[in-house]
Amino acid sequence: MHTTRELTSTHIGIATTNGHFMQAMNRGDVEGAVRDTYTTDARILPPGVPMVTGRDAITTYWKGAVQQLGIQTVELISMDMQPLGDGVYEVGRTVLTVKGGRRVTGQYVVIWKQEGGKWRWHVDIWNLDG
Repeated sequence: MHTTRELTSTHIGIATTNGHFMQAMNRGDVEGAVRDTYTTDARILPPGVPMVTGRDAITTYWKGAVQQLGIQTVELISMDMQPLGDGVYEVGRTVLTVKGGRRVTGQYVVIWKQEGGKWRWHVDIWNLDG
């Protein structure tokens, strides 16, 4: 079980990583977003396609998604975080601004793991609303 101090430190680490992801994606730096956010052996489970494993493959996936959807901005809104063994799981909402200024909303679950002294996304699954 995490102490209050550990949870505070964990929350700060997770908020920092989420912030790095949003900032990098919002400036079009997909490689930086993936490198600074995902563990080396991370997995993503995007809707409607097979699981993607490892930073290189995840970078390729996100570059394609950004281009296909015309993703201009990404906002992550954490709603709940709970300890999970040595890690943490997070449930949240996302708001994407895509080509034409249209806003697309969805939800996500991330399993967090510490790697290299930082909290990183180890498993990432999401889907979009309607």
